[in-house]
Amino acid sequence: MNQKRPHGRELGLPLPGIPGPFNAITDVPGISVGFTTLIDETATGACIRTGVTAILPRIKKDLLNPLWAGHFSMNGNGELTGCHWIDEAGCFTGPIAITNTCSLGMAHHGITRWLARQFPDEVGETFWPLPVVGETFDGWLNDIAGLHITEDHVLAAINNAATGPVAQGNVGGGTGMITYEFKGGTGTSSRRLKTRMGEYTLGAIVQANHGLRPWLKICGANVGELMSENRIWQEERGSIIAIVATDAPLLPTQLRRVAKRIAIGMGRGGTPSGNNSGDIYLAFSTANNQGHFPEPQTLRFEAVSNDDLDAVFMATVEAVDEAILNAMLAAETITGKHGRKVHAIDPERLRALVLKHHS
Repeated sequence: MNQKRPHGRELGLPLPGIPGPFNAITDVPGISVGFTTLIDETATGACIRTGVTAILPRIKKDLLNPLWAGHFSMNGNGELTGCHWIDEAGCFTGPIAITNTCSLGMAHHGITRWLARQFPDEVGETFWPLPVVGETFDGWLNDIAGLHITEDHVLAAINNAATGPVAQGNVGGGTGMITYEFKGGTGTSSRRLKTRMGEYTLGAIVQANHGLRPWLKICGANVGELMSENRIWQEERGSIIAIVATDAPLLPTQLRRVAKRIAIGMGRGGTPSGNNSGDIYLAFSTANNQGHFPEPQTLRFEAVSNDDLDAVFMATVEAVDEAILNAMLAAETITGKHGRKVHAIDPERLRALVLKHHS
């Protein structure tokens, strides 16, 4: 990660809302993020540009405490495992991982291995893992068919997870990803929000690998039409996994409604959610912690009123939109498989176009 590449707020772009101190999903208390990044051409002659991103929704010792959740698929040309149980029970347990399409199974395997080591008395006895794992396709830059992600890479991403600032761009599962034909990848953002119950934090993290250049809009400006050089294809070939977390107390039905609003945040960037795109979203709350699996005899919930959800919805839209922008701004130009080059967006040119639009 090149820390000198500015994020959207550092460029002075007119981004709405109030972020948390890190402007990251880790602004939600208890959440940590870790990465394994693989950039290698030496071992087998293959061009490796891939990795694993791990999101830990709670501190490690509490990862068998279910998290209430909802999900939504805007366009289903992709995969997010664990969703059937979220539909049935409204919750999931354990770390989340995002990687490339062909390594989804290995990420699932790696999470299961980590859980078995972390909770040896439960896993395989009273607890059966149903990990949440998402994927997007990095095969234009990465030797994806080489299946270079291993169990150890997944375990390292989980074990390296940390709170605080989050690396963005060409890191983790985002290493080989492309966004609006610019280099993209991992991006994150957060928002503070107010309800009658109190103030809360909401954060988003994305693995952005979607969109065509002419579609791209930033802060309402049609910048993609004016930045048409170095295009790489004419039809969309990508996807996005977007995850929203909050400490606001929300019911699973409310969290599914939040997950649907992720599509609006993604749409602000200009994409119609193309046919070839796997645009799949998860929203979860760290509140209403019922304790270690199995569930207690009685579940007790406190939740924000539906009449207060507009603040949560707006925070979701803004954080997802900015997370995608940050993925592009943090990413660096990269050359991958077959000598293919994907250029990073020019931040100063972007700034000039956006500010001109708003002048």
